[in-house]
Amino acid sequence: MPALPPYATRELVAGRLPLIFPEGTPNRTYCVRELAASTVFTALYIGAVEGAGHCLGPVHVYRMTEEQAAKADQTDREAYGQGVLKKNFEPQGRRWYADNTREPIRDETLRDGLVAVGAVIRREDMPTTSGLPRYALKSDFAGLFDPALEGEDLEKAITAFQTKHLSKGALARISIMLAGAAASKEGVRIIFPNGETRQLAPGPSSIISKAVIEGFAARFLEAPAVLWLSESGNKVVARDDKLAAKIGLKIEADKNLPDLILADLGPAEPLLVFIEVVATDGAVTERRKEAFFELTDIAGYAREHVAFVTAYQDRQSAGFKKTGAALAWGTFAWFASEPENIVHMRDGTSKFKKLSELIVAS
Repeated sequence: MPALPPYATRELVAGRLPLIFPEGTPNRTYCVRELAASTVFTALYIGAVEGAGHCLGPVHVYRMTEEQAAKADQTDREAYGQGVLKKNFEPQGRRWYADNTREPIRDETLRDGLVAVGAVIRREDMPTTSGLPRYALKSDFAGLFDPALEGEDLEKAITAFQTKHLSKGALARISIMLAGAAASKEGVRIIFPNGETRQLAPGPSSIISKAVIEGFAARFLEAPAVLWLSESGNKVVARDDKLAAKIGLKIEADKNLPDLILADLGPAEPLLVFIEVVATDGAVTERRKEAFFELTDIAGYAREHVAFVTAYQDRQSAGFKKTGAALAWGTFAWFASEPENIVHMRDGTSKFKKLSELIVAS
């Protein structure tokens, strides 16, 4: 019988999961909550690790008790791993969970959480109706819970795991979250298209604004310029009256203005881009779109030379989940974690009517 992984307490597992899966990880709640810590602990406890020949089932988790979990001897751990599969087996003490926790363990913690992020593997050679255990921790993931692994060595191991197993989008989301958390009291430094720099207050909205000005504008505008930038607590942060006057737009601070107004000076007719930055709320809804159109109509702008973008941190963010359904047709949605992509809320006025035409056009 191969040796089991080093014994790690559930408390140690619970403490390391948020480090391994920081803010920005897809379905992070499923990967870091208590049920996830219980599942990973139990997998380590019975030796359900890639290549070891043992598998975990939800039954191993919901039948675990505090008394059993405290037995660190290999013989006790092996006995539990095998015995729990027997119908009449009951470990000493009170169970962690009831039998009806089977579904959250299987569907949320494992399938949508740890399997989805590459921390757990699942046997696919078994019938879906089989009740036999089928899950095991990836070996490099299991290694992150060795109590002897600490400090800088632990940090390096976690980084290596994230780089190998988390998707490009997930890593981007994590980087954005970490940048927001690390923003100093001095604020977030933004470099404008003309090379000018400005400092915004720290916070998620400032991080998204930085991504819009430094990333979105460069990717999606030919010759970008910033006409207006505002933030909570300081409505007008940056404003170029001469440039605004040059393109015929009269900006008034007491009007219903967006967080950002960009201009693309590349086309023969400049394009105005109204952008709402959403950390929690404030997307470009139909009402907001019409309010912005009122401003550009007065300025004499043709509506085909005006665009609207709602900028989010990522598709997993609370802001997008809250406001995505209210996005106005004919507008765009952009995610800082996936900067090369953009979502077009194409309305019924489009010349494309069939799905096949849309596929060709894209």
